Amino acid sequence: MSFEIQDLKQWIGRSETRIEQLGPCPATALAATLNRSDGVFEAGMSLPPLWHWLHFLPASRLDETGTDGHPARGGFLPPVPLPRRMWAGSRLEFMKPLHIGETCRRISTVTKVERKAGTSGDLIFVTVRHEVIGETGSAISEEQDIVYRAAAMPGAATPPPVQAPADAAWSYAIVPDPVLLFRYSALTFNSHRIHYDLDYATREEGYPGLVVQGPLVATLLLDGLSRAMPKVRITRFAFRAMAPTFHIDPFAVHGAITGPGNARLWAEKQGTLTMNGSADFI
Repeated sequence: MSFEIQDLKQWIGRSETRIEQLGPCPATALAATLNRSDGVFEAGMSLPPLWHWLHFLPASRLDETGTDGHPARGGFLPPVPLPRRMWAGSRLEFMKPLHIGETCRRISTVTKVERKAGTSGDLIFVTVRHEVIGETGSAISEEQDIVYRAAAMPGAATPPPVQAPADAAWSYAIVPDPVLLFRYSALTFNSHRIHYDLDYATREEGYPGLVVQGPLVATLLLDGLSRAMPKVRITRFAFRAMAPTFHIDPFAVHGAITGPGNARLWAEKQGTLTMNGSADFI
């Protein structure tokens, strides 16, 4: 593994740029998917925080995807030789809002590749920095952590569950049915089969059900904050996935004010913490 890590570290510094005019259809579709009352998005309207994830999407050819539905490895991201991949967390700063109709540029750079030991074996963490630049300057800065791990082994140890906080000031129940997961995968052009192919998710990757997308849970955390405090502007957000959620697991997103301009946000299922986050706002 040490030789492989050194080989993968050659991807550090690799960069790519994507340019896109932000159309209204993805935001309108996500608003409908989240049962928001925003209605139809039109030119000039601001994009809610995290909804830039609907844009700058890699459109890989179908014959260039792997058996898991992901693009074949070894392009922008390093060819990590571990089969299971997940979005572990992000740290974002929102300098200014993006607007429908605006032409924006996203510069992505691989900044870190490292090996860690987990309860189920080796883990490879890849960190990518994204800078989103709009027509009036820098709008979003993001660090994204992607983790790769070995295939599930019968009887393998799992991390002990973490108890979720019980001091929520607001809470929203979520039913993660396959339609919700399908819509979000379609909107983000995410063809990873663990989110829509139940047979693949259970037989090939050993999950008990379809896996709820981490970015969807993170989006629901901020959506909950926006519903509870509709007049604030979010300036920073960070989240970390703590445990997977499946389509068979009704869950909830919660939040509580922790100080002036700061809130703690979390998701839980049956009392177990599945995502931990924090947001700054003004």
